[in-house]
Amino acid sequence: MKQFEKNDNSFTCAWCGHAVPILKYSSRDHCTHCLASLHVDINPGDRANICHGVMLPIDISTDSKKGYIIHYRCQKCGALHNNKSAEDDKFATILKVMNKTYTPLDYKDKYRK
Repeated sequence: MKQFEKNDNSFTCAWCGHAVPILKYSSRDHCTHCLASLHVDINPGDRANICHGVMLPIDISTDSKKGYIIHYRCQKCGALHNNKSAEDDKFATILKVMNKTYTPLDYKDKYRK
């Protein structure tokens, strides 16, 4: 059974460099701009996974109770993971993933100086 551990910190996205604020109502685990995540959890929020690969969105589905569910694939180990979207995720990016027009390289290092 998955144990949830609240771990809500701000961070800089490892993929696009966007400054991601805390979520305030749960644990933040992906970028609000490009939707990329890091493969850092075994159980939600525990930050115990040693992979640390970048997880990019490969699809999005909808759930009548949870809203948008982002489906990820780790670029390092190939693991698949699902996570619900956050209320401040960029909707245009969600639509790009849903419409299969999302190109991860369009976001790569966008905010890096």
